[in-house]
Amino acid sequence: MQKTEKIWFDGKFVPWDEAQVHVLTHTLHYGVGVFEGIRCYTCADSQSAVFRLAEHVERLFLSARINEMVIPHSQEAICQAIVETLKVNRLAEGYIRPLTFIGAGVMGVNPADNPIQTIIAAWPWGAYLGAEALEKGIRVKTSTFTRHHVNVMMTKAKTCGNYVNSVLAKREALADGYNEALMLDAEGYVSEATGENVFIVRNGVIKTPPLGSILAGITREAIMILAGDLGYEVVEERFTRDELYCADEAFFSGTAAEVTPIREVDRRAIGQGSRGPVTKAVQEAYFKVLRGENPKYGKWLTRYSI
Repeated sequence: MQKTEKIWFDGKFVPWDEAQVHVLTHTLHYGVGVFEGIRCYTCADSQSAVFRLAEHVERLFLSARINEMVIPHSQEAICQAIVETLKVNRLAEGYIRPLTFIGAGVMGVNPADNPIQTIIAAWPWGAYLGAEALEKGIRVKTSTFTRHHVNVMMTKAKTCGNYVNSVLAKREALADGYNEALMLDAEGYVSEATGENVFIVRNGVIKTPPLGSILAGITREAIMILAGDLGYEVVEERFTRDELYCADEAFFSGTAAEVTPIREVDRRAIGQGSRGPVTKAVQEAYFKVLRGENPKYGKWLTRYSI
């Protein structure tokens, strides 16, 4: 991680190395915190833009509501603070991490009146799964770890503790020589990856799992809209691992992963074992939006200058 200068911490900017908490911070022990991953990009006109800022901040607040946390700032204030964080750090392109957590105070499962705190950090970050992955695709392993059941964890919240599941699956996949893990739900259907939504393509139709055990990805929604506008049929439908094996193409989507092709799953080549034409078309359309080259989707961009 490349350090930047300042982190927004409960309404004030502090130096990167001074953004610290006590070791008895409640979230550190019990995992009840919520976060977002957001990206900003340099646009074709040399300005910069945050992709779907309002939607990400809204989801942060909804995640907090699910976890019975009240963020002591408005959504508008957090949006403004994110843009100010980028400006203070002179960051034209990179990754943004807002995090709301329960601070120190009472120790025990019930956090009682412990303070609810929020930080916003931002730093340069390239392609999450590697620059080559965006073109050549990645190798994926079906994880031995099952994705959370909807009545075990609140799957619509980006809760810190939810990601223990992802960490275990990711480590397993990497140790076995793969780039990423594919998670199945409690009934054995394809759910999502450790931090990405999944799409498959068969006979020109794009399919993605419905909102059940998966996170309602903001990039996922954008991809569905873009693909539909490109003329592709997009359906939300459950599918099994063997249907994925038989797909013509497959790809992941997410803030960090962007649109990453999947070339292999469980030692089986997907399609021709490389990025397919539908994936490429969706990927190119997505990056044009991020760079401000398609005014139709200008509402998705929050512009700023440094």
